[in-house]
Amino acid sequence: MNIRRLIPAAALTGAVALGATALTACSGATAAGGSQDGKLAVTASFYPLQFLAEQIGKDHVTVATLTKPGVEPHDLEISPKQTAALGESDVVLYLKSLQPAVDKAVAQSGVKTVVDAAALTRLETHGGGGHDHDHGAEEGHSEEGHSEEGHGHGEAGQDPHVWLDPVKYAEIAKGVGAALEKADPGHAADYKKNTDELLTKLTALDTEFKDGLKNTTTKTFITTHSAFGYLAERYGLDQEGISGVDPESEPSPARMKELQTVAKKENVSTVFFETLASDKTAKTLAADTGLKTDVLDPLEGITDKSQGTDYFEVMRSNLKNLQKALGTP
Repeated sequence: MNIRRLIPAAALTGAVALGATALTACSGATAAGGSQDGKLAVTASFYPLQFLAEQIGKDHVTVATLTKPGVEPHDLEISPKQTAALGESDVVLYLKSLQPAVDKAVAQSGVKTVVDAAALTRLETHGGGGHDHDHGAEEGHSEEGHSEEGHGHGEAGQDPHVWLDPVKYAEIAKGVGAALEKADPGHAADYKKNTDELLTKLTALDTEFKDGLKNTTTKTFITTHSAFGYLAERYGLDQEGISGVDPESEPSPARMKELQTVAKKENVSTVFFETLASDKTAKTLAADTGLKTDVLDPLEGITDKSQGTDYFEVMRSNLKNLQKALGTP
């Protein structure tokens, strides 16, 4: 297990790579470098960071993403050509340990302005349950972090799904905004304004979740992908994951039996599945327990199957589905 210390956002932003050549978007979309159209070329590793770059950068940036829509981010593989294209970026945004292939490509890219979202907030360890953390201890983000084997995280390691907590996502947004300001000081005032507007929207979303989930009939939800530990902690819920933080892992028969017991004891009505991974285990458990199924989207990518067209729409769909499953007045 590798141990690393989480460092402040300010230490992550380096000098901008001036006169960068045109960037070929790794996603297949067109993204031009600063020397061609005057815009900052930003490459994001996957959707949540792409969304931040687009919302904060707006007309001053061209954003490419390494993870195509519909691709499960955990399983992403990157070609040498994509790694070379990554090196032409002015700014790279990624989340260390979520995608090992990206970690390797970023290390080889030579890009000076690299932002690790995992170091802009505090990563935590989550088990099956969800509300055992004291958020009052979050200030400073000085806790040491871990990188596990396999996908770089696991049930015994740190959970990377910080973007599903609007408060933590806002912390990441602040760091991304600061990075863009340093990389493109000529438009710093606009980046600051856009960041502040985004933070206001995230604060409002946090309030919606807080108010919408405070008086539910049950606090326990079952999901195929244990991506919602931060969300569960934030709003006083208990997450029971079928497969852990790796959505493709198969649960043991003992775990399936345990979840049947939990469902009965906690009056669980619904088993949640996601759009980018198989719903087989969710449907199997639901059939065995007489429960319904519904979508709880970990927002690792937006496709035509998503219940919304952007982060805010999908998060509000998640809230609505949680309210329906948990029972609200």
